[in-house]
Parts: sequence; structure tokens; C-alpha cells
Amino acid sequence: IQRALEVFEVSGKTLTQFWDEQDEQPLPYDVISFAVMPKERKTLHKRIAQRYEIMMKQGFVEEVKALFARDDLHEELPSIRCVGYRQVWQYLKGEIDYDEMVERGIIATRQLAKRQITWLRSWPDLHWLDTEDPNLLQSALKILR
Repeated sequence: IQRALEVFEVSGKTLTQFWDEQDEQPLPYDVISFAVMPKERKTLHKRIAQRYEIMMKQGFVEEVKALFARDDLHEELPSIRCVGYRQVWQYLKGEIDYDEMVERGIIATRQLAKRQITWLRSWPDLHWLDTEDPNLLQSALKILR
């Protein structure tokens, strides 16, 4: 919504009108899209959990605690409702304990990953590459040739 208002303010046109008037020239090259992720969901879930634990060790709770202390932020803001932030916010409010926070954060991240994968599946001509493939680079180069 903010972007649409900015376009209208600058151009006097709605976002739809603005895009309709753009001269779309074909790109002078082919666009090849890749999605790189583990083929096995179990591997993806393990990596998500590992990454979340690393975030905790690197001070994610302290980062959110600094935001929590600000008077101008609250849990209804989109930035605070983001995956991870929401769970730490609940922890800082005393609504859940540390272990529950971590578990909920990992679950929310897995759910986000699932939505992203679903969205990527709608892309035409997307090439999926497995991060576990020992020949990942060669596989990508083969597609590019």
C-alpha cells in the first residue's frame, strides 16, 4: 500500500496505471531461475533447527530485547510479527518459556519455508537443485549451457 501511495504521489497515477504505461521490451538475454534447497524435507527441517539455534547463540534474544524496551514498538506491528521476532516477544512478555520460544520459532520457520516452496512451485521453468548433490555446480552449469 505504501509503495502504491508513493507512486501516486510522484506520478499522479495509480500503480496499475503506472505499470500499464510501461514499455516492456524483451530482455536481451534469457532468464534462468534456480531454487536451491535440500531435496529431502527432513534435511531442510534439520537445517532450519540448526540455523535457529545459531541465531539464539549469536544474540537474537538480546536483539529483540532491545526492541522490546522501546516505547514505540508493540507486537501488532508487522515487523514484530515476523517469524522469530513474534516468538521472542512472547518469551520476553513471560507468555512462554525459553524452550517453548525456540520450538515455536522453529515451527514457524518451517511453516514459512513450506509456503515459500509452494510459491516457488508456481514459477514456470524453475530449475530445482539439491543442496546435497555433490555435483551441484556441474548440475547448474549443465542447465546454463
